[in-house]
Amino acid sequence: MYILALLGNLLIILTVSSDSHLHTPMYFFLSNLSMVDIGVISTTVPRVIVDIQTHCPVISYVGCLTQMSLFIIFACMDDMLLSVMAYDRFVAICHPLYYHVIMNPSRCCVLLLGCFLLSLVELLLHYVTVIKFSNCKDYVEISNFFCDPSEVLKLADFDTFTQNIVRYCVGTLFGLLPISGIIFSYYKIVSSIMRSPSSSGKQKTFSTCGSHLSIVCLFYGTGLGVYFSSSLSHSPRSNAVASVMYTVVTPMLNPFIYSLRNKDIKTALRKVLNRVF
Repeated sequence: MYILALLGNLLIILTVSSDSHLHTPMYFFLSNLSMVDIGVISTTVPRVIVDIQTHCPVISYVGCLTQMSLFIIFACMDDMLLSVMAYDRFVAICHPLYYHVIMNPSRCCVLLLGCFLLSLVELLLHYVTVIKFSNCKDYVEISNFFCDPSEVLKLADFDTFTQNIVRYCVGTLFGLLPISGIIFSYYKIVSSIMRSPSSSGKQKTFSTCGSHLSIVCLFYGTGLGVYFSSSLSHSPRSNAVASVMYTVVTPMLNPFIYSLRNKDIKTALRKVLNRVF
């Protein structure tokens, strides 16, 4: 699964960068999403493979905080990029005449920078809470296959009420608000499509948006489920299974969902493969 995710996302990045027809805001964000997906899965899976081979699932205090920090940055970037991609589709469909004016290269770079800065804000919110966990004198057990922020938060030297406040604040700011933006964007998109008399235009729009919606449902459904249920559920196995879905399965499926449902990507991909072979 790791090799498939790595090769698939690298192929998406290569395809977008090598075809000038794909140098548009939509594919700019898609290639950045692929890079972030590589970061998400590379933060967790290689360590798991080493642990399985060595039969020693132990990580140092510094290593745990490092893994958690990288995971938060990449996962939050993934979260924010999905919201930005929904906004991009909203502008393209609802305001086509002004699309290239609104989504100019400078605006795209600012949106990407904003995603990164918000990721750092989320990292700081977690860091302030978990930096003091367990005084690091003895071994502690994390009920997951990596240093999941929600699990590490349980080890912090704060009462349960404070932990829940931090958890729900982060979940609201970086979960519910982006989802609200996506829902609003697609509400406007569907309203605009319903007013369009062209059936071929509707089909093309639904095909483009369907890929994005599939990833949104998979990522947010499992990610928010883990984050909010961690304070209510006492089943480490169910949390670990859900974590696999959004840390491993989603990055692996992203390139396949976009490439199989997108004619532009498939055409560009054939050109790349013809050059190679």
